[in-house]
Amino acid sequence: MVVKAEAAPGAPRIVTILGSTGSVGTQTVDLVSRDPERFPVEALTANRNATLLAKQARDLNARLAVVADPSAYAELKDLLSGTGIEVAAGAAAVAHAAERPADWVMSAIVGAAGLEPTLAAVRRGAIVAFANKETLVCAGSLMMEEVKAHGATLLPVDSEHSAIYQVFDFERTDSIARLILTASGGPFRTKDRTFMAAATREQAVAHPTWDMGAKISVDSATMMNKGLELIEAHFLFGIPEERIDVLVHPQSVIHSLVEYVDGSVLAQLGTPDMRTPIAYALGWPARIATPAERLDLVKAATLTFEAPDPVRFPALRLARAALQSGGGAPTILSAANEVAVQAFLDRRIGFLDIERIVEETLTALPHRPLRDLAAVREADADARRIAAGRIQATGATAVGSR
Repeated sequence: MVVKAEAAPGAPRIVTILGSTGSVGTQTVDLVSRDPERFPVEALTANRNATLLAKQARDLNARLAVVADPSAYAELKDLLSGTGIEVAAGAAAVAHAAERPADWVMSAIVGAAGLEPTLAAVRRGAIVAFANKETLVCAGSLMMEEVKAHGATLLPVDSEHSAIYQVFDFERTDSIARLILTASGGPFRTKDRTFMAAATREQAVAHPTWDMGAKISVDSATMMNKGLELIEAHFLFGIPEERIDVLVHPQSVIHSLVEYVDGSVLAQLGTPDMRTPIAYALGWPARIATPAERLDLVKAATLTFEAPDPVRFPALRLARAALQSGGGAPTILSAANEVAVQAFLDRRIGFLDIERIVEETLTALPHRPLRDLAAVREADADARRIAAGRIQATGATAVGSR
C-alpha cells in the first residue's frame, strides 16, 4: 500500500535530486529548470561527474552539491568556488543530502547504493520519487514499513509503475485481479541465443525505444529489468507474484495495465519519454506540463503484443523464483545482477554470462529472512562476493573487447 501525503497543488516545492547527472537525474533537472520558482533546489548529488554536477548546481542555484566519490571532491570544490554553494563528498554526505529539508526527493542513484539515501528521505516523511528499483527489490518489506511508520509518500518513476499508480484503485484493492507490466523486449527481442552469446556492449545498450543509462539498458536486454520491476510491483502495490504478468509490447506506447475483477482493463499510454512519469511525480497530486512529444495514435497505427520467451530470456524466471523464495533472495538477485552487468560493461564477461552468474549466486547462498537493514547489507555483500568470484572464474574475455 502506498501512503499518500497531503500536498498543495501549485505551491513551491523544495527539491533534492539524488543522482542528478544520470539519465533520470538529468531529465529531472530539465523539468525543474523550466520552473525554478516553483521548484527551488536544496541539494544535488552525483557519483563522480563533478563537471556536470557543478554546472547543474550553478544553473539551479542549489544550496548543496555532493559527489559520492571522494576523489572528485577537489574538482567539484574548485568548480563551485565563490558561488556560496556547499560542497561535500562520500556516501555519508549523499545520505545527509537526503536528510536536508526538501519537500520532494528524487532517488535516481543506480543500484544498491541508492538504498541508504532513499531511506533517509523516507524517514523524514518526505515525498520520495524513486527511479531506483533496487531499493524495493533489496529491502521491499522493510522499506514499505518505514514509509508507513514515517508518513512518507513513495511515488514510482519507472514508466511501468507510474502507469499502474495512475490507474490503481488504492481504496478498493480487492477489486484488482492482476497487474500487467509491459516490456519493450529490448534490443535482442528477436535474436536467438547464439547471437546473444556473441553480443557486444554496444549492441546491448542500444535500446530500441527508450533513452536510458547503460546498466538499465543491459537489464532491458536480458529482461532482468522486468524481473526487478515485478518484485518492485509486488512490494509497492501489495499484489501477489502470481497476479503480476509481463507482456512484451515493442512500441512502448502502453506503459502498463491494471485488470479489475469485472474484466475492465485500465492502461496509461504515452510516448516513450521518461519526462512524463518524472513530471507526474514532480507535480503530484497536480499535473504539470512537459515538453514530451504528444501521443498520436493515428501515427502509432499498430500496437502489438507477445508473451515473453522464457527460454531466450530466463531472467524473468530467476526473478519470480527469488520472490517466491522470499527472505534475502531478491537482495541476492539484485546484487549479483549489478556486479555481473558491470563486468559485462567492462568487457570482462559475455552477455549470457550475466544470467548464469546470477543463477549460480542465488543457488550458492541461503535465503535468510531480512529482519533489519544489517541483514540486507550482509546479503548484498555476500552476493557481490560470490558473483565476483564467479566472474573471476569465468576467465574469459567478452566478445567485442578485442
